[in-house]
Amino acid sequence: MPNASQTTVASRIEDVVRTMRCSGCGLCAQYEGVTMALDDGGYMRPVIATDSRTRTMTAPRELALFDGSCPGVTVEAQRPEDAQRHPVIGPYQGIWAAHSTDPEARFNGSSGGVLTTIARFLVDTGRQSTVVGARADESDPSRTRTVQTSDASEVTSLAGSRYAPVSNASAPDALRSSTVFIGKPCEAQAVRRMSSANGGEAPVILSFFCAGTPRQDATDELLDELGAHRPLESMWYRGHGWPGSFTANGQDGGSVSVSYSDSWGAALGPTVQWRCRLCADGVGEYSDVTAADYWESTPEGYPDFAEKDGVSALIARTRRGYEIVQEAVAAGVIAVEPLEPDALAEVQPYQVSRRQYLPARLAASRTMGVTPPRVRGFGLSRMAVKDPKGLWQQYRGSMSRLRRKFGVEPPWLRGRD
Repeated sequence: MPNASQTTVASRIEDVVRTMRCSGCGLCAQYEGVTMALDDGGYMRPVIATDSRTRTMTAPRELALFDGSCPGVTVEAQRPEDAQRHPVIGPYQGIWAAHSTDPEARFNGSSGGVLTTIARFLVDTGRQSTVVGARADESDPSRTRTVQTSDASEVTSLAGSRYAPVSNASAPDALRSSTVFIGKPCEAQAVRRMSSANGGEAPVILSFFCAGTPRQDATDELLDELGAHRPLESMWYRGHGWPGSFTANGQDGGSVSVSYSDSWGAALGPTVQWRCRLCADGVGEYSDVTAADYWESTPEGYPDFAEKDGVSALIARTRRGYEIVQEAVAAGVIAVEPLEPDALAEVQPYQVSRRQYLPARLAASRTMGVTPPRVRGFGLSRMAVKDPKGLWQQYRGSMSRLRRKFGVEPPWLRGRD
């Protein structure tokens, strides 16, 4: 049995959670005795069984594997072979404006329905056997659960974004080479790093641009504010149009709805967990293929959220991802047009500002005694120097947010009566 001074994988997991570096990706659940559950704050966190705390799990390889895979420990910019690199969009072998040619998939998806269509295409053609993704819980649609399926027809149920905690990297087959894994950027990193470190081929990884994970309570509070009737028959955050509305349908036939800009901007987005505010990779650099909203711009240069037919930006990051996109186009299941990376960055201002001001947030976290993840290779300094005043404002604002929203006292005030 390890002594109290030994570092185990269990103690490493607990340290990541304690220092607010946990994204809730679910990778920890690949270790025996670890499960994922909502904590008191409304975020997914690992729960370690009592007997697992006393298991060795001290081998240097096990600790190195965890440290190299956990997105709460290290995040590194990716440079796949033959890929070009954009400072915001990340690595790419091809970028397109895209949509599913299936009208139903395009309508139900968050934007163009391309990830769901590609995942189904890979299963239909026998290239992959299983899909891991997320969808509404059938017993309570206000909750989100991880789904693992080999039924191609069931893959369509994974369409649409879920702005709520879920841990797709916890799925039993998440690391298998025969899987199509659909997940947030942090989940994509966890799955690629651990599957590759184990010596096998990584699954086909599909990801999307992400602005962070809100707490579950934010969904519940929004439902209450809208007067939704429980129990719910269905609930979705987006989709059923583009961008689609937050919609909840009660089993009694009642329905409530609010726009995407109001649901995300006013209710869900402000509750994003701290780890997500420190994210260097909101664009899915570890994926084979990434999708994003390819918004049209307003005359003022901001994304236009008016309802229209969905269009995704589709980014092939790896050689395998490029081949998959080309095969899907040749099969007629998706339609694409070439897209310049700068054009995509222009309609994704949050991803631009996130990287530009990340050094200030990381510094604020350190000042407040909250250890951030190690961030490597993103060229953040070159972006940050463009706006020193903005950096200072972000630094001060981040320290204030840690105190107000996350209850963190600065080290120099701790221990005072």
